[in-house]
Amino acid sequence: MNPTELNHSLPLKNASFDTLAEALDYAAKGETGCNFYDGSGSLQSKISYKELRLEAIKLARKLIGLGLKRGARIALIAETNPLFHKFFFACQYAGYVPVALPAGFQIGARKAYVEQLERMMDSCGADIAIAPESHLGFLRQAVERLDLVKYGLPSDFETLPETEAPLNPLKLDDIAYLQYTSGSTRFPRGVEITQKCVMSNLRDISNHGLKIDRDDRMVSWLPFYHDMGLVGFVLLPLANQLSADYLSPKTFAMRPRLWLKLISENRGTISSSPPFGYALCAKRLRLTDQDKYDLSSWRVACVGAERIHPEPLRRFAHVLKAANFNPKSFVPCYGMAECALAISFAPLGEGLDAMDLDKDLMARTGEAKLISASSHKTNESTLSFVNCGKILPSFEMSIRDDAGNELEDYVCGRICLKGDSVMSGYFQNKDATEEVLDEEGWLDTGDIGFRLGDEVVVTARRKDVIIVNGRNIWPHDLEFLAESLPGVRFGNVSAFSFADDIGTDNVVMVVESRESNPAKRKELIEQLQSLILLHFGVKCLINLVPPRTLPRTSSGKLSRSKAKQDFLARYQKSPTAVGSSE
Repeated sequence: MNPTELNHSLPLKNASFDTLAEALDYAAKGETGCNFYDGSGSLQSKISYKELRLEAIKLARKLIGLGLKRGARIALIAETNPLFHKFFFACQYAGYVPVALPAGFQIGARKAYVEQLERMMDSCGADIAIAPESHLGFLRQAVERLDLVKYGLPSDFETLPETEAPLNPLKLDDIAYLQYTSGSTRFPRGVEITQKCVMSNLRDISNHGLKIDRDDRMVSWLPFYHDMGLVGFVLLPLANQLSADYLSPKTFAMRPRLWLKLISENRGTISSSPPFGYALCAKRLRLTDQDKYDLSSWRVACVGAERIHPEPLRRFAHVLKAANFNPKSFVPCYGMAECALAISFAPLGEGLDAMDLDKDLMARTGEAKLISASSHKTNESTLSFVNCGKILPSFEMSIRDDAGNELEDYVCGRICLKGDSVMSGYFQNKDATEEVLDEEGWLDTGDIGFRLGDEVVVTARRKDVIIVNGRNIWPHDLEFLAESLPGVRFGNVSAFSFADDIGTDNVVMVVESRESNPAKRKELIEQLQSLILLHFGVKCLINLVPPRTLPRTSSGKLSRSKAKQDFLARYQKSPTAVGSSE
């Protein structure tokens, strides 16, 4: 079995459609499609867009037979397989709203995962829920207290009778899908993305962000329930008539080198990852592996995160230099589910634009002052940030202080956005919507950053900024500092602050560690505290915890809010057992 080909015959249309159903109607005229690879890197299944359209329409007629109202929500546990595509687009043709639910969960967290599924389905008012066989047990528990019309395996729906009722596809102003945000584990917030919103964002990404052409081929291991996985690698290739190759997130976590193998063998041109994905690849690679890959086709290596540290990316480029990876392929970008996906892209072919800033000035005033290469400033007095590039054309951007005043270039403030690609709101959650979206359509992203004309540099999530004695400390910098020590793995650190019983602000760092020797644990804690005191001038309580302790969001990122919640539970139970700040 060979994977689907490039687009050799169909005139390219860069997402120039009103709806997702129209995009599939057009892509089905060509030979491109989706390819799914297993844990050994072998092609397990494939589906052309022509086949996808036929099967989605057939399935839509079966779903219509259940008598649901137009706009009914269909919950899909989003494993990486063709069934997700079929049900997602069946909803588009039937006039229903698909809701992608997380398929990943931490070992030992079955109860929490089931509760998460229940909360999400309850908050969106799901009428139907579908799970692959691997997740049916979780779904069965999650729906016990819910009033669903039907739930089960895909086969339970594929055997339904096919109705003769006419299709009524979702239209321009209809909700295309609900996207749960990464941070919505405890209090679910389903982002309403209309057809107009997602198509506007897809056009921007296609024409301005990535400049897609017919020779492109997309490769991804990102989960379909995350905005980058869904919009960036399910909807974007389809809207541009491109073939896409998929690994599951679980396969990537176990064998990250398969990602590189797939790009190399299929001559992939566009693939994306948060920084931890590049770091994991670099860590797992052996010097002898470099000769196995040819990454010269990889023209766009997108990097998306709330804050992008350049060092893990530089290590990745260094390790893969012999495999013909071009560091100028890195494309830092900024996005969020509330804007469908993308907000800005750095210029193609220029790589990372990292800038060193005066740490003390930024902490005290919010001013981003560039440090020249000839300066005598030390690492202890600088911060490094990556430019996330130019805002896409459909957005207006405003950087504001807490009073709502517009700020000048190089001054940190709240990043606010307006435009066609901004969500219409959080589904059936008026209070949450009004917290972030004003009457004029301006979205408060919750992010802190500064502008350089029409370019943006993201510095932190506002809720995560640590404030001690009037100084702002970015948690990423504390975490990155810890990761520089032997024995501390990239992505296994979470920093935050809390106020104790007498109102004193305490800086905390929770660090996953395999070290069991008490003397070596004490040495690691003292090293970390000395580094933090040297670089940031604050005392820090260090809490060493076993591997896999730190909680993560549905997209795999660390959840600082949940890490803080878990730490406080331990601290309140036994303050002396969680570490030391002396």
